[in-house]
Amino acid sequence: MPVPALSLPTVAVVGGGPAGLMAAETLRAAGCEVDLFEAKGSVGRKFLIAGKGGLNLTHSDPPERFRERYGARRDAVGGWLRAFDAQALREWAAGLGVGTFVGSSGRVFPDDLKAAPLLRGWVRRLRESGVRFHVHHRWTGWDAGHALRFETPDGEKRVEAAAAVLALGGASWPQLGSDGAWVPWLREAGIEVASLRPANCGFNVGWSAHFAARHAGAPLKPVVLHWRDGAGRARSLQGEFVLTATGIEGSAVYAIAADLREAIERDGEATLALDLVPGRDAARLARELARPRGKRSLGEHLRRSAGIAGARAGLLRELCPQDTLQDPARLAAAAKALPLRLLRPRPVAEAISTAGGIALEALTPELMLRARPGCFAAGEMLDWEAPTGGYLLTACFASGRIAAQGALAYLRESASRAARA
Repeated sequence: MPVPALSLPTVAVVGGGPAGLMAAETLRAAGCEVDLFEAKGSVGRKFLIAGKGGLNLTHSDPPERFRERYGARRDAVGGWLRAFDAQALREWAAGLGVGTFVGSSGRVFPDDLKAAPLLRGWVRRLRESGVRFHVHHRWTGWDAGHALRFETPDGEKRVEAAAAVLALGGASWPQLGSDGAWVPWLREAGIEVASLRPANCGFNVGWSAHFAARHAGAPLKPVVLHWRDGAGRARSLQGEFVLTATGIEGSAVYAIAADLREAIERDGEATLALDLVPGRDAARLARELARPRGKRSLGEHLRRSAGIAGARAGLLRELCPQDTLQDPARLAAAAKALPLRLLRPRPVAEAISTAGGIALEALTPELMLRARPGCFAAGEMLDWEAPTGGYLLTACFASGRIAAQGALAYLRESASRAARA
C-alpha cells in the first residue's frame, strides 16, 4: 500500500549534528519553514562525546595556516571558511551566551570546557525560532518520485520537500548515528562517493603479547615523529601519543594520520622513526650509554645513564635486535630514530572522523548535488578531512551554513521561475 506523506515542509534538514543544526538555523533565520530529521532520539550526540574532555570548538591559527589544515581540499574548504571562519564561530557561540578562550596550544574552548550547555542553548533557540525536530527518523534514501524516505517507530514515511540539506556524518562512532549507511543510496542515484576511510585514527603495530600486556596505555611525551608525506618530503613533529594493546594512537598520530594511511594504501605499510629522547643528540647519548654498566641490567643502565625508562625502554627492547641493545653507538642511534612499522589503520568505526564521502566535484560550489537539484549536502559526509584541533568542527559549521545559503538561493530562483511562468 502507498506510504503516507507528511505535510510539505519548505526545507528538510536530515541529520542533527553541527552541520545540520547550522543549516537549520540559517534557513529558519531567512524565514523558511524547517523540519529537521534525526535518526537517534536526540541531536548532537557525537558533538557531546567530542566535548567530553573539553570541547575544542575551533583554533586560533591565522587564516592561511588554518586553510592548510585541509590538505588537498584546502581551496574548497577555504571558500567555506571565508563565509564563516573561526572568529565567526566564536562570535556565534557568544550569541548563545558561551564565551571562549584560546588555550596554550592555540586551540579554542568554551569557558566552561563543556559541550552540553552550548548544545542545550542552541537547540532551545532553534525550537523557539520554529524549527521542527523529528527524532527517531532514519533516512533511507529517496523513492521513485524523489521524496525522502524515513524509517520511524510508526513505520515508513516519506517527505516531499521543496529543498533538502543532507548532513548525515561519516562512518566513525556509528553508535552515535554516523554509520555511513547512506553511501549506497547516493551511489545508486548516480552520485560519486569516495569510500569512507578512517581519519584521525590509531594504527596497528603487532606488538608481542608481553609488550602489549606491560605497556598498553602508557603515554609517550614528548617524542618526535619523523615520516615522509605524500610527496616524499621528510617531515617531523614533536608531540605525544599513547601505546595501545594493538599499536599507537593519540594527538601526534592523529595529526599525521592521513599521510600514514595513504602510505599504507600505497605501499602496504608505513614507517615512523621515533626520537625517544628529544633534547639529547646521538653523540651525547652514545657517550652516556657507553659508560660502564657493571652488574646493572640493561633497563637500569638505560635509566641511570640516559633517563630512558618505562615504555621508552620497552620499545627499544621490543624493536631492536639483541646486538643493537649491546652496542652503545647503535643503541643511541636507535633511540634517536627507532623504526616503527605500522601495519594498518584501526577500523573506521573507532576513528575520530572519516575521510572520503561525496566527491566535491559532484557538488556545485553552493554544495548542491549536481545529480539531484534542490538537494544539498554538508559536514563530514563530504570528501574532505582535517586533523583534530578544532578544524573538523569549524568546517562542519561552515559547510552547513554554505549548504543552507545554497538552498535559499535555489528556492528563490525556483519561486522566481514560477512567477515568470
